[in-house]
Amino acid sequence: MNIQRISNLPKLPLRPENAHKGTFGKVLVIAGSSGMSGAACLAGMGALRGGAGLVFLAVPESIQTIVSSWNPCYLTLPLHVDQQGQLSQASEAHLFSQMQGFDTVAIGPGCGSNAWIENVTHKLYTELKQPLILDADALNALSTSDKSLPTAAGPRILTPHPGEFSRLINKPVEEIGQQREALSIAFAKQHQVVLLLKGAHTIITDGTRIAVNTTGNSGMATGGSGDVLTGLITALSGQGMPAFEAAQLAAHLHGLAGDLAANDLSEPAMIAADLPDYLPDAWLHMIHQQDGQSHPRLPIIE
Repeated sequence: MNIQRISNLPKLPLRPENAHKGTFGKVLVIAGSSGMSGAACLAGMGALRGGAGLVFLAVPESIQTIVSSWNPCYLTLPLHVDQQGQLSQASEAHLFSQMQGFDTVAIGPGCGSNAWIENVTHKLYTELKQPLILDADALNALSTSDKSLPTAAGPRILTPHPGEFSRLINKPVEEIGQQREALSIAFAKQHQVVLLLKGAHTIITDGTRIAVNTTGNSGMATGGSGDVLTGLITALSGQGMPAFEAAQLAAHLHGLAGDLAANDLSEPAMIAADLPDYLPDAWLHMIHQQDGQSHPRLPIIE
């Protein structure tokens, strides 16, 4: 099997001078649960700093106030989830009635193992024609099924860490560590998805191409870092980037923000909330690099 190794980064999304907020994508992230409101906030910030024109967060109404107060730049859609973890029929109908209005949808950060997540994840996977990013609890929802992954209705980007990937393919984490590339390529090819396997030297593959990310550091091994990445991928996809390219560029920007943060804060002191704050400088690095220039205010990060 001939696999194309990709080392060059994709071109950055265009930013026309006559653009408006609709130009850069209307995206939705379904995230959060009681005790995990931060995951929704971090994913929302990743999407905002990723350049999306409009960012919506669908969150349980019990945490809507918390999420809304984090940042005024994203919008929230309240979901009525009862004490048994079930999404009301009215909330589900309202949520799905709006799906066609979004350019890209993501699901999973901080959603927990609530019963409604499995149903909504499978419905989106099989019915949504737009790109869908699946992270965290959405991946766990897919892995609980006894059947293979269903047929997708549109582009799919799966972003597991090794433990989540272990559950998806029913192989031990140790084996995944020994065969990261081979197992990632085989999974992506079999299910016709883009797989982003997190970790040091994150792998991005669609089964025919593979890229290995070169940015990032140990300071990013902290809760919430992956939520920011999910938002960033969602934003880039919402701006029209194909799935493989969106995942590759997001991984690079995410890691570069982490490297810039570590340069200022140290790796031990970094937290996930630092990453959105350093994404602007990561973008500046990329923009000046694309123009063949260095930026006078920023350190050189190889």
